[in-house]
Amino acid sequence: MSHRAVATLETVDLILCEDTRTSARLLREYGIHTRTRPLHDHNEDRQIPALLDALGTGQRIAVISDAGTPLMSDPGYRLVRAVVAAGGHVTAVPGPNAAVMALTLSGLPPHPFMFSGFLPPREAARREVLAQLHAAECAGLSATLIWHEAPHRLAEMLATLADVMGSDRPAAVARELTKRFEEVRRGTVTELAAHYADNPARGEITVVIGPPLQDDSTATDLDTQLREALRTLSVKDAAALVAGITSLPRRTVYARALELARET
Repeated sequence: MSHRAVATLETVDLILCEDTRTSARLLREYGIHTRTRPLHDHNEDRQIPALLDALGTGQRIAVISDAGTPLMSDPGYRLVRAVVAAGGHVTAVPGPNAAVMALTLSGLPPHPFMFSGFLPPREAARREVLAQLHAAECAGLSATLIWHEAPHRLAEMLATLADVMGSDRPAAVARELTKRFEEVRRGTVTELAAHYADNPARGEITVVIGPPLQDDSTATDLDTQLREALRTLSVKDAAALVAGITSLPRRTVYARALELARET
């Protein structure tokens, strides 16, 4: 907690908390007695009209989350959007951010990077999202990728990452960042998947995976293969052919083929 954060929470009229019980421990630690109210995914929309009215009368409102930064896989986005749309003033007090800290500690290229929150919990949906990202890599995306993950899904998520994105991709798993039991483990995706299959993780988890390896041919030749196929085939047939070659989702490859066809 910075001095600015403490001063802000002491002087606002209301603190919106992801969980008032969790926040109460923090506020007691710093002797902060400002009144609190819960703001979470299930009540944020309902709260907005009353909060806008309060801001309109000159009240000042702070938003804090349980662990990390509001809006970053935490509540607050809908409220901020509504305040901005109403012409209100919004500022932020910098604080802990697990995604950026994990990137810093990972040893992987720090920029460009892409933070995507949580992957879908179900395997089929998770695989589809990762396949779409890998298709983007095949079309030229080269960035370090970052996700949060629940500890009980970590080993399964890493196994899917290895299968879809490449087993030898360098990666890091960061746990409990800025907290008492902070830990960072680095290795290939396959090595990390094997470790956490045998050693279940606990706490808040952030997963970081490096850009495609230079010898990953699928990460460099999607557009080349599509352009070659489009010379003699329709968009639909070219997408079907290349999807079969690359094992990428046909729908994703079709969308890319359509873009390339329009360009030419």
